[in-house]
Amino acid sequence: MSRNETNRLREIEVFVQVVEAQGFSAAARRLRMTPSAVSKLISRLEERLGVPLIRRSTRRLRVTAEGASFYESGTRILSEVAAAEREVAAGAAPRGRLRVNSNVPFGHHWLIPLLPKFQALYPELTVDLVLTDHVVDLIEERADLAIRTGPLKTPNLIARKLIKSRMTVVAAPSYIQTYGTPRSPAELERHKLLGFCFSRINAGWPFLGKPEQPIVVHPSGGSLISDGESMRLAALAGAGIARLSDWHLRADIEAGRLIPLLEEYNPGDDEIFYAVYVGQGRYLPARVRAFLDFLVANVKEN
Repeated sequence: MSRNETNRLREIEVFVQVVEAQGFSAAARRLRMTPSAVSKLISRLEERLGVPLIRRSTRRLRVTAEGASFYESGTRILSEVAAAEREVAAGAAPRGRLRVNSNVPFGHHWLIPLLPKFQALYPELTVDLVLTDHVVDLIEERADLAIRTGPLKTPNLIARKLIKSRMTVVAAPSYIQTYGTPRSPAELERHKLLGFCFSRINAGWPFLGKPEQPIVVHPSGGSLISDGESMRLAALAGAGIARLSDWHLRADIEAGRLIPLLEEYNPGDDEIFYAVYVGQGRYLPARVRAFLDFLVANVKEN
């Protein structure tokens, strides 16, 4: 807000107090100002508007027709400003639109199933959820919060850890029946390995080997896919071998739809998911704080 806008708001506040207190001296006491300062401010307001707002006399104060209209508008403006301040204050009741950006697997397996519970807690909040595995600029996209994995390269983002999960290599029974079961990382070279089609993802699959000779296999021979959920579906269809987070695969593994492979070579590396938002000091809009706390409380590793 510019200085001129701030001064105008102050003029409105003083004028409303003068009308309600029915005098300059009484209004000055309420505002902790001198009567002369109140009088000068009202005179400046009248000069700027080009109309008299108050008729002064030694006995009483009379509001003109223009002053009465301006008083009604002024009280409404002050009320709206106060309501706006309460809205954005940290302790305000969450309401409005919450813009959330998430990668596809987390959105499908966590956010969407949790939405009914969150909406029941905060019925005045509308969640605008966008699912994509491409990293977006939170400021450019006007997103309040995003779900991300891996190292955070943007310095102005603040992150809260939500979940970490061990990575697992899997294939569908139909794939194993057709192409066989790889018994060592070296045998993966003869298989169809599903990879991601964007360069920001580390393409190598690490496996346990000798301490001085770690084994890294680069996916090849299979399809390149844009997101983890589509990769899971491709693996279920028998299109190739995939490497994804355990929480993403757990239901399929338990149901026998996907089979873990090369577990004796699994290094136990984790994929960590964070909720990130643009750092703006220690204050957050109530809607963002509510959703962030809700995620931390409801997204569990088990």
